[in-house]
This record gives sequence, C-alpha cells and structure tokens, in this order.
Amino acid sequence: MSLPDLRAFLSLLEAQGELVRVTCEVDPDQEITVLQHRVLAAGGPALLFERVKGSPYRLVSNLFGTARRVALAFGRPPADIGGEVAGLAHRLMPPSAGALWSARRSLWNLSRARLRTVRTGPVLEQLFEPPQLDRLPVLTCWPLDGGPFFTLPLVQTADPRTGVGNLGIYRMQRFDDRCTGMHWQIEKGGGFHFQAACERGVPLPVSVSLGGPPALTLAAIAPLPEGVDERLLAALIMGRPLDVIRRSATGHRIPARAEFVLEGSVTPGELRQEGPFGDHLGHYSHSARFPVFRVARLLARRDAIFPATVVGKPPQEDYFIGCALQEMTLPLLKLLRPAIVDLWAYPETGFHPLSVAAVRERYPREALKHALGILGEGQLSLTKVLIVVDQNVNVRRFADVSRAVWENLDAAEGLHLLAPTAQDTLDFTGPAMNTGSRLILLATRGDRPKLRTQPPPPPPAPGAVAPGIRALAAVGEAFLVAQVARDADRTAVRAALAAHPATRAYLFHVLVSEDVPVDDPCLVLWGWFTRFDPLADLYPARREVEGNRLVLHFPIAIDATWKPGYRQPVAFDPERAARVDRRWASYGIPLCGGHHG
Repeated sequence: MSLPDLRAFLSLLEAQGELVRVTCEVDPDQEITVLQHRVLAAGGPALLFERVKGSPYRLVSNLFGTARRVALAFGRPPADIGGEVAGLAHRLMPPSAGALWSARRSLWNLSRARLRTVRTGPVLEQLFEPPQLDRLPVLTCWPLDGGPFFTLPLVQTADPRTGVGNLGIYRMQRFDDRCTGMHWQIEKGGGFHFQAACERGVPLPVSVSLGGPPALTLAAIAPLPEGVDERLLAALIMGRPLDVIRRSATGHRIPARAEFVLEGSVTPGELRQEGPFGDHLGHYSHSARFPVFRVARLLARRDAIFPATVVGKPPQEDYFIGCALQEMTLPLLKLLRPAIVDLWAYPETGFHPLSVAAVRERYPREALKHALGILGEGQLSLTKVLIVVDQNVNVRRFADVSRAVWENLDAAEGLHLLAPTAQDTLDFTGPAMNTGSRLILLATRGDRPKLRTQPPPPPPAPGAVAPGIRALAAVGEAFLVAQVARDADRTAVRAALAAHPATRAYLFHVLVSEDVPVDDPCLVLWGWFTRFDPLADLYPARREVEGNRLVLHFPIAIDATWKPGYRQPVAFDPERAARVDRRWASYGIPLCGGHHG
C-alpha cells in the first residue's frame, strides 16, 4: 500500500484503530512528553492532538510507537525491500539477456524509485514570509531542555560540489520566530555538506520538511552510504515516484505533499549555543555551539498537521523504527560483506553503544578483519562496543551472546581496545565531545574446543559480597551486574567481586548505579552501555605486557556507574506528571493492552 502523505497514513491508522484524537487542550511544554511515554509504554495508539496551547496547528505524535505501525508505514516487510535490491544485484551479475528478463519485476519496481517533478502541490497552499516559527507547536520535552526543538525535521541539503542530495533528521532548537539551531553531528550527511560549503565560504541552502509520506521519515533515519539520496529510498519504500516541486530560492526539489517546509540557509561562521536536550541515549546531551539555520519563509498546507516525537530512555519510537531499518539494510550489508550472517545494534542501548555481529570465519582470527570492516562502514563506525560471534549464534538475544562470550572469549587474543577514536556526538563518556574509545570482543570458536563448559554459580546475596552492593544479577554466563549504592567505594566493590568465590567466576563484573534496575532486561543494557568509556572504565584482575602487547586478565570490571561530569538522565517534572494524572480521563485515550508492538 502506497502512502503519499501524512494524512493518508493517519486515515489508515484511524481505520485500523491505531489513532486517537485528543480534543482537550494540551501543553507542548512537557505535557505531551508525559502522555506519549505512558501511551507508548502501554503499546497504545498514535495521538492526534487537535488543540495545542499557543498554536493554531494540530500535532501528531507516537506515529511509529509500535512494530505494527512501523510495518504499516513500510507497507511490506522491511527485509523484503533490502532483499529485493540485494537479490537484483546478485541476479544481474554477470549481466545477460536472461538475467535481465528474470529480474524484470524487480527492475520495474526499482525504476519507480525516483523523484518526479511536478508544478504544484498542497505544500504551496500557504506562504508565510517572515516564517512565524513561534506559531508552530514545537515541543519542549524535558525539564532541563534548553528550549523547544523540532523533533522530526527532515533536513534537506545538497553537496555544493556534486549536487548530490541528502535527507536527515537533526535536532533543531527554536531560538525565535525566524531561526533555529542545526545540530549536525559527526558522520551526518548534512554536516559533510556544510563542511564543503564552509571550505568554499558560501551559505548552504537548507529546506526542512515536516510531514509528507511516512516513508520519507523512515528513509531520513536509515543509515545509507554517503552520497546516496535518501529520497530515492523513500520512493522505493512507497513503490511509486516521490512527487517534488523545484524551488528557485534554494535550488531544492521539496516534497509536494509535505505539511510544512522551512526554507533558508546556514552560513559558515555563524554559531550559537544550543542545548542541552534529553536525547535517545536517555540523558541530557552536551550544550555546545552549533550552526544557525536562518529561515526565510514557511510553506504550509491548509490546516497543516505538525509531526513530533519524544526521545528518552528506551524503548521509544526510535526503538521500533531502528529495528525495522536494521532488517531492511541487513541484506545490503551482507551484499557488501558476505561473511556477515547477521548484525544487530541493540536499541536498548540507543544503537551505537552496542552491536553484535555473527560471522563466518574461514581461518583463525578472521573475525578481527570482519570487525574492523564493520567499524569502517558509515554510522557503524560510531559503535562503541562490538561483539563478534559465530554464525550460529542468535545476535538478537543477549543471553545467547553472553553464552558465546563465556564459551569462546580469550582475554589474551579476543579483547581489542581502540583509543583514542571519534565517538557519537551524543555519547558523554569520553574525555571530550566526539571523542572516546572502542572495545572489540572476539567470541568466535572456529575449530577449537570451548574454553569454558561449566557455567558460573548463581550470584550470591549482595550483602555477602560487599556492603555497597544493592543487587546482583547474572546477564547470561559471562556478565554479572552489580547495582552499587551512590556512596559506595567502587574500588572496594571491584575488589570484593574479584575475591568472592562465586562472583569471581564471571568474566565481567558490571557496576551500575542505583537508578538502573538489574532485573529489567531493557534498562540494564541502557544503564550499562551508555555510561562507560572502554579506555577509562575497564579494570582487569591484572595486566601483563607480552612483547608489545598489553594483556588483560579476567575477571574484568566495567565501571558503568554514573560519574561526576556525566550528563544527567532524563526524568519527568513531578508537577507535570501529576497534572497528567489528574487530567487523564479528559484525554480519552484507551489503553486496553490490545496495541502491543
């Protein structure tokens, strides 16, 4: 099913019982955040807010808050899309008349993945010049946020050298009625285009779409190779050409059926303090100086609908979108790297902090080659911890990964620490923004026997190990997680865990803070992988130098506790949360457990 715009998607969701209209007035300052969190946690519907305080426009959120709604937006299984493209490449090599004929259906589908220029469209129904950005229902999500920001802007740029387009979602803080920030992180296509504009000393034209086909949002998030225009992927997902209108002011072709389009430019050298903001790692990101987007005009449909989302501790909407996009892009990654059987970036951690790859290993230590190749692929280069396992391991179940680590990880040969490296801009654990380290764990066996066969004993009572430990939980055979009191001596806790006969049998001791529930499979991975830097926070039982190599010995403690200088985790304002409690009946949102994703 092709969904040409946001309204078609909303009509589909409403017909399927996946949309609720909220008719009472709601506040974009944190109230919608609390509402969406509670609805998403219950597997509830998308929310169309028909009266938003301070704005004449309606707002929709939680569009992608279940796996089912993401599937509806794709129109077919995401893996089928990537599989079709990868399969086409296989069938056409080597090219022949027979190969072309056998692939004719896929070639026809691929031929529709293009931009189709039209003279006009609904987005041209209204023009606001100056843009009046203060009339848009831009969300303030968290109490300590630097202000309201656009959460689902589809930012369109073109390489000043080649003209190749890029579409990405970047945080945009609204500074006033005519300008916003432009949070271009490292490894982002729009940021590369701006760097090229800076080298030439010219402003970079920018067009920001809000709404439009849901495929545009999915494509903008997809980790495509640099130089591939995400709008073509959107057309492929839709199964039809994407209608665009050429704009003389920017030189861009904008989506004809977007709800809003902001047109303007970003000028080299103009920076402004932006943030902090709660982000998808569940913490407040750094406040820093970022480029300024000056908006010249605002285009809008009549009765335009403003799309928004909320980020925070997982799971949120990006959890479900990211899982689907991984399914779609895996066949293409396997086409480039045939030895990869499966790859999974864990949404519980915010994706970049942890990835696990299952590979075919044809000779000893080939897994390291595959690991380094993965870390050289686009946004995968921002992976903080990469675990490599054999092809028969289910990389999407961390318990299975932990068992593979227990059976096969050799401390002398399988641990590789890379430092210093570039790091995800949102990661706050390194010594400075955009810097950090990487950890590779090679847990493949090849033709050698298992290193360990008997699992470690169950964790003892916390008080029997050290007074500062509040709770202990095994995460599979290899990892023991210890919840540590805020005022505990972490050095003493690490020593106690390494000395106790039951706990020292585990390969890794992971120390987490009091706000991380060790019995919650999602939040324990969140609290673990978002809060440690491999170079700074690994504490082995002992270190030895063998030749030119530093060898670490088990057990290895990972100090993933919250530390001074770290960013605060996001939390609701208690008064706002209490107000939502008092008003709950007025929202008219049914949560009956029938919408789980």
